[in-house]
Formats: sequence, C-alpha cells, structure tokens
Amino acid sequence: MLSSLRLAARTRGFATHSTVQGFNGAVGNTPLIYLKGLSEKSGAHIYGKAEFQNPGGSVKDRAALGLVQDAEEQGLIKPGGTIVEGTAGNTGIGLAHVCRAKGYKCVIYMPNTQSQEKIDLLRMLGADVRPVPAVAFENPLNYNHQAREFAESIDNAIWTNQFDNTANAKVHYLTTGPEIWAQTQGRVDGFICATGTGGTLAGVGKYLKEKSDGKTQIWLADPPGSVLTSYVTSGGKLIERSGSSITEGIGQGRITDNLATFINDISGAFTVPDEKSIATLYELLDTEGLYLGASTALNVVAAVELAQKLGPGSRVVTILCDGAYRYQSRLFSKKWLQSKGLEDAIPPHLKKYAVLD
Repeated sequence: MLSSLRLAARTRGFATHSTVQGFNGAVGNTPLIYLKGLSEKSGAHIYGKAEFQNPGGSVKDRAALGLVQDAEEQGLIKPGGTIVEGTAGNTGIGLAHVCRAKGYKCVIYMPNTQSQEKIDLLRMLGADVRPVPAVAFENPLNYNHQAREFAESIDNAIWTNQFDNTANAKVHYLTTGPEIWAQTQGRVDGFICATGTGGTLAGVGKYLKEKSDGKTQIWLADPPGSVLTSYVTSGGKLIERSGSSITEGIGQGRITDNLATFINDISGAFTVPDEKSIATLYELLDTEGLYLGASTALNVVAAVELAQKLGPGSRVVTILCDGAYRYQSRLFSKKWLQSKGLEDAIPPHLKKYAVLD
C-alpha cells in the first residue's frame, strides 16, 4: 500500500533540478526552512516544513494523493469514477488537483463558514462544491456524513474519509516523517503541529519516535475551541467542545481514527490563543518574508514555546501548512480583524500590512 509514494520519496530527493511526472509526482519533498529571526529570539533552532510549496499549495496535497492511491491499490475506484470528501478546504483543493490529474470527478461537501477564496478555487479546479451548514460531527447533517451518504448513493464512487481513513496518517509516515529526519540529519528534539484529521501529527510523530528510539518529543498544538489539549493533559478525558478560533481546518471535538493511532504517544499539548497566532503571522511576513496562513502561524508560535520548554539550542520542527492567499480577505482586512477583536493583537509597527478595508 502506498508503495509508489515511498519510492518517490526515496528517489526524487530534495533537488529542484530533478524531473517529476505531472502534478502527482510533484507532491512532497518540500524544503525545510530555518526561521532565523524566531530562532535567534528564542535561543533555539526553529524549522518549518514548507508544505505550502506542494503543487496544490498545502500540506493536504499529501493526504489527498495518499487517500486516492490507497483506494486505487485496493481496487475501490475505477477509471472515470467519483471522489467525494467532506473538507474544510485544503484537502478538497488537493483532491480536486489529483482528480484532474487522474481523470476522476470530484465532489466536495464543506461547512459554509469557510473562506470564499477556498470555495472559488475549488470551483475553478472543476470540483462540484456543496457548502452546507456548519454543525457538530454528532449531527447527521454534518458535512462529513453528507459526503459519505452521497458517495454510497452512486456507482463507482468513494468517500475518502480523510478524518478516519488511516491511509492519511500512513502517507505522512512514509513521506513527511522521513523527509524531516533526512533534512535534520536525524537531529530533531521536538516536533509539534496542530491537528484536524490527525494524519500529519500521527504519521510524522510515529516515524520520528521510531527513528529516534523515543528521544524526539512529539507535541500537539491546539486552537481555542478544540478539546484535544484537555484530552492529552487530563489523561484521556473528552470534554464538551466550546469556544471558537479564526483558524480553519484544525482543532477537534473528538479523537479521529488517524489521531488514535498515536494519541497515547504524544508527549504533551497546549492551546495557542488567536492573538498570538495573528501577531506571529504578521511577524513571519515582516522578518522572514513568508506570507502564511493562521494555522501555520499557530504552529510557529507552538514551535517557539516548545523550544523554550526543551531548552537553549534545542531543534524543533513544525509544519508551514499553506500560504495566506486563501485567507487574505480576512487576515489582512482591518474590518475583519476589528470584528474579531484582533486588531490590537498586531504589534503597532506591523499594522502597515493590514491594507484591506
């Protein structure tokens, strides 16, 4: 299963002069960026895996390709079939690209709270986008359940089930984890990222734990409104979800099957306030020249905090999920930031970047 992904990870390397086969061949083997300013400020070494450089623009390109290839290897989908998913955005974008490259139809159910940029892009990529009211997973009208029911109602279709199909975590175990290990020459003290499906954290975490003989600490970063920090820190008590965050596609009210493959091996977890994420998003643009989204900013805040916990000189890696292009009408809008009470979270000397009314 997913043998072709493992082979690609081994053979392409990290060189930009190599030739690949189409969109699918370009997924993965992204650079590891040393975040100089934040490293110097923290007294540690902070690295970001540049997943925004995947051809579809996000870390979810890996999951999309892995889920489809896994279905193909199992004989669950035939040429000309339909790929269906419930997604907050980036997995859908990855799937739309993969479907175009492979000749499948693509149907995406998503919460109607997602940014218009994501919806527009999905439609431009040829996906049949079906926004539905944002309701809890337990509600039968949740977008994931609607996606599953639609896939079951038509011939030659699969619901890729990104949250609970563990092929998601496996693709990160086979590709992202080995890339990070190679790029750090096996010297990584901590890995941390937020989780939506749990695939990235579980897959990368499992690989790094195995290769380091348990020495690499794997931490979970959470946005407000998610229950995962409390689950990890309480030893497994799942509380009722409350609150919300400006971040999209991360945070959970349950333990997904992907996350369940690794949840008991997580070293720790903490929640990052939206105010810190916004401030870091603008700092990354100003000091590193990186135009990245709010989930990435949360990951970077968490990486700095983990490095401080691990001590001076520690080496911490996180995920740079995607760029800010899909969220710019919000994240760089003075009116939107004011509506969320976040305008004052931006340091005064960085407010010059909030140029949209």
